[in-house]
Amino acid sequence: MARISGVTIPKEKRVEISLTYIYGIGRVLANRILQQAKVNPDKRVKDLTDDEVNRLREIIDKSYKVEGELKRDVLMNIKRLKEIDSYRGSRHAKKLPARGQKTKNNGRTVRGNVRRTMGSGRKPAGQKT
Repeated sequence: MARISGVTIPKEKRVEISLTYIYGIGRVLANRILQQAKVNPDKRVKDLTDDEVNRLREIIDKSYKVEGELKRDVLMNIKRLKEIDSYRGSRHAKKLPARGQKTKNNGRTVRGNVRRTMGSGRKPAGQKT
């Protein structure tokens, strides 16, 4: 069971795919890390030696921001935008899309499935009259 940056990566998957379970590492970055560590991307995690796991762990810890550190940086950036009263910061504060999407019809991704129109949250009448 390989544990890298506080994340237990799945042992039945290929190393290339299992590294993407770490927040901040995608497919391209995973391949770059595997090239630096000289590990075959087609190998399964359960077949990795302790030396290979340690090389992967060292490269990720030294070179890249992942997991908690990256999440903290993103939150600090959003907080900074709110403090300087930028347009994007105000959109974040109101829980609306910040990157120019239209909100007349859609915009549910950021807001969640919240319907803010007349009768959307109405409850049916208790009795028929």
